[in-house]
Amino acid sequence: MVGTATATKSTIISDIKAHVAKCGGNYSDWYVGIAANPEQRLFNDHGVNKNSDAWIWIRAASSDDARAAEKSLLALGMTGGRGGGDDDSDCVYAYRITSTTKE
Repeated sequence: MVGTATATKSTIISDIKAHVAKCGGNYSDWYVGIAANPEQRLFNDHGVNKNSDAWIWIRAASSDDARAAEKSLLALGMTGGRGGGDDDSDCVYAYRITSTTKE
């Protein structure tokens, strides 16, 4: 699932929470991060299978909104590293961790 429009912190959080609820698993079963190129991070760096794994990314209105959404999702119990990316990292991505993904 890909978000194409820019979204605020609260919209990103609610959309990702809804996606987790739809796809299943606890928040701790999911990884969240930020990136300028979320498809590179998801499918190449983390090894997410585009066709069979559960994943989502959403473009934030700013890198500050992306960082704030990531921080809030980590506080809910998602796995991930805080403080990654750079000033161009305006996308929040999440995926359900599997035996083939790389966190």
